[in-house]
Amino acid sequence: MTTTPAVAPPAAATKLTPKQRKALLAGSVGNAVEWVDWALYATLAPVFAGQFFAGDDPAIALLSTLAVFAVGFVMRPIGGAVLGAYADRHGRKKGLTLTIGLMAGASIAIAVIPTYETIGIFAPLLLLLARLVQGFSAGGEFGSSSSFLVESSARGRRAFAGSWQQVSVGAGSLMATLMGYILTTTLSDEAMAAWGWRLAFVIGGVLGLIGLALRMTVEETDSFSNATASGRTRKGALLRVFREHPRAALLVVGITIPGTLLYYMWMSYMPGYASTVVGVELSDALLVGTICTAYFLVLLPFVALLSDRFGRKPTLLAFTLGFLVFAYPAFQILQQGTVWSVLVVQLIGVTLLTGYSANCAVVMAEQFPPEVRATGIGLPYALAVALFGGTAPYITTWMADAGLRQYTWVYVAAAALIGCVVYATMPETKDRDFE
Repeated sequence: MTTTPAVAPPAAATKLTPKQRKALLAGSVGNAVEWVDWALYATLAPVFAGQFFAGDDPAIALLSTLAVFAVGFVMRPIGGAVLGAYADRHGRKKGLTLTIGLMAGASIAIAVIPTYETIGIFAPLLLLLARLVQGFSAGGEFGSSSSFLVESSARGRRAFAGSWQQVSVGAGSLMATLMGYILTTTLSDEAMAAWGWRLAFVIGGVLGLIGLALRMTVEETDSFSNATASGRTRKGALLRVFREHPRAALLVVGITIPGTLLYYMWMSYMPGYASTVVGVELSDALLVGTICTAYFLVLLPFVALLSDRFGRKPTLLAFTLGFLVFAYPAFQILQQGTVWSVLVVQLIGVTLLTGYSANCAVVMAEQFPPEVRATGIGLPYALAVALFGGTAPYITTWMADAGLRQYTWVYVAAAALIGCVVYATMPETKDRDFE
């Protein structure tokens, strides 16, 4: 019996054309500056928490601010449905310009909201309204940008192209963390509380407007253009997702649960957790977050290349199995309360997270045809993020405040276990036909 040797894919299947490279660059840069605005809230919540709520207890103020953070995620499924359907009907380019415009406007609004001391109950209400707009925008962003990037790729580089969605999200988080670190180390506590955090939101809003201008220069993807030419892009994308692709939509939820919960804990909230729960200086925790995010961004495209070579399932399973083993030791190490303990825990965590982030955009895009792709990705993904990602910082902070800090690792391990089951049983899509 003879075996047929593995044949390497043709160069055309893996080489990106100049047009594709330009699309990936424009899509990634625009996505990054939008996510600066989204990440700034979690990064600076410990600084401005006391300015929007009554009372003198910092822990209660932080919990209230994080509750607004979580409520903002309620709008993400609505944004995923409405803006996803808009992108499936009118194109990825129009969808992406709309999402970034909304995000930038809401960021600037947060920067100018008066404090509770000035306008009373209207302060938290306006903060909530601005965060709801950001949630609506973020809900539509993921499906549209994932569709745009994966559709703009070469056949054998779909994971690599899709990974830039998460690279740009990480870059946005990095910029937000770096901005927080620079401001907290150069300004006094009084100046930071008075106007420093507002300056960060103004800068984020201006960057969003620059991203808007950049997105207006990109071309529409061939996948969407071909679907439009053949008459497949029409109204009713939301209904078609649930009527024609219910299993794919459910699979997106299962793929997202462990990834979003662990991503928000390790990438967005870890500096705040280290500061308020573990006792590390906020500026030191932000510096650790900056270092780990930069490392994450460098590693991510290489893990995506492994996915293109070996498949989505092996790299996803490495992520969840790793966290299942690491969950308990991670929180034991954090109890040391040092900068080095935070650095070790965050470095190991973000290394494992690349297995999810390198795959999430491509594996979701591979479940749907182009006429419902942005909606099919955006709505179920946003539902899972709202239920599990947006509540993670609040739950972990509440557990610590309630004296249950020693059980936080169980919360992490449960999410990882769900991922192990989903990823082990899902079909491999690396070689699936894609249009």
